[in-house]
Amino acid sequence: MAGGTITNMKGIARRWLLNSVGVIVLILITLIVILSFVIRGSIYSGIQASLDGRSGELTNVFADYGRRSSREFSAVARTYVENFPEKESMELMVFSSSGKILITSVGFAPDQTQPMPDYQSALTSPEGYGTWTGSLTSGEKVMAVTRVIRNNYGSFVGAIRYVVSLEEADKRVLAVVGMLTAAGAVIILMVFTSSYFFLKSILNPIRQIGATARRIAQGDFDARIEKSNDDEIGALCDTINDMADELGTAERMKNDFISSVSHELRTPLTAIKGWAETITEVGDDDKTTFSRGMGIIIRESERLSGIVEELLDFSRMQNGRMTLTMEKIDILAELGEAVYMFSDRARGEGKFLLYEEPAMLSPVLGDVNRLRQVFVNIIDNALKYTAEGGTISVAAAEADGVIRVVISDNGCGIPAEHLPNVKKKFYKANQTIRGSGIGLALADEIMRLHSGSLELESHENVGTAVTITIPVLSEAGDERKQEPNA
Repeated sequence: MAGGTITNMKGIARRWLLNSVGVIVLILITLIVILSFVIRGSIYSGIQASLDGRSGELTNVFADYGRRSSREFSAVARTYVENFPEKESMELMVFSSSGKILITSVGFAPDQTQPMPDYQSALTSPEGYGTWTGSLTSGEKVMAVTRVIRNNYGSFVGAIRYVVSLEEADKRVLAVVGMLTAAGAVIILMVFTSSYFFLKSILNPIRQIGATARRIAQGDFDARIEKSNDDEIGALCDTINDMADELGTAERMKNDFISSVSHELRTPLTAIKGWAETITEVGDDDKTTFSRGMGIIIRESERLSGIVEELLDFSRMQNGRMTLTMEKIDILAELGEAVYMFSDRARGEGKFLLYEEPAMLSPVLGDVNRLRQVFVNIIDNALKYTAEGGTISVAAAEADGVIRVVISDNGCGIPAEHLPNVKKKFYKANQTIRGSGIGLALADEIMRLHSGSLELESHENVGTAVTITIPVLSEAGDERKQEPNA
């Protein structure tokens, strides 16, 4: 891997390398150091044990003969050195009772200036034993063991010193450390390589997700992320793609809403402007035209006011500022008034509006204007989507502490693919029918604030039934005022 790639790594990659690979490197270095000391200690302990074993032989060699006098000791020691089997790997030194080196196994003149702490230690030790590991004046590292020989009376008759060079041992230690280091380097390389490819498999999709998310944020709702793996990142890709679908749908619905509202506002404004110009031209002379024009202007103004009020209600709902003036009301009277409002329109359009009025319904706690708004909205929708000669039925009943109002029609119905979305804001299943697409969303929210519900059941080319439920007012009911949209 190129050094530049490592240098350019930022964010997640850098943190991963520092936190994961860095920790692994530190652990490996610590293990190598500890193993190096353990191996060195093991090798040195083996050498120490070998020296101690050889020095222990002196008990048998000088068991009796050779311990009675210095002369006898020198003779036995010389024989011992000459017959010593490990002269190639171990040096022997024989000290006289005066502390001078009598003979060495290497055959060269002894160097009396070399440090011999083990000999000094053996002289003062009750066991007559001393050991030392250190460097000679030449720099060579050695391990030495000295055994003092005393006669039966405890008098010092001589000493034998065993010396082993540690250069070969240190080379073995270095070789093992080198192998451990190489193995550690291979492990680090493998970890680093696997980490690199693992990070690459994460960072590349993340970069693609970031780039696609920026495109979506800039309004390109057709942008999609290609899913490469079925894992958490793949799930994130699916989520963002779904989000883009939802945003695209919402954007289209918003544009359709703006178009619908613009059309809804333009129609009454055009009528008002046209009839105002007509009335201005004819003046008071043509009473029929004047009266007809003023009637249309008033109706269209009321229609325009209703559209604006609906938009204001929608804005309040969106901002959570819709308030209800809760009081004890006769829901039967409000439902009957709403039906009566549409009776003339139904007859004028050649449709049948049937109302099965119950004898009595319990009072409810609600906002009279908002509940009337719900009834008006649903009946208005039923009339709009029912063809001439069709029937709209309104029925109400009370059971189990709940009042259910069912408004049904035998109109065009709602296709199955549109039914789950008709209560969403801006959504219109039929773009050819006038309306803003927020009426059902408002009605659903109003019923939710009344602790009730608004449910739709529809079949295409069969008809639609809307069921409005609201709990009746209990005896312990609290007649609250101005309840906010929480």
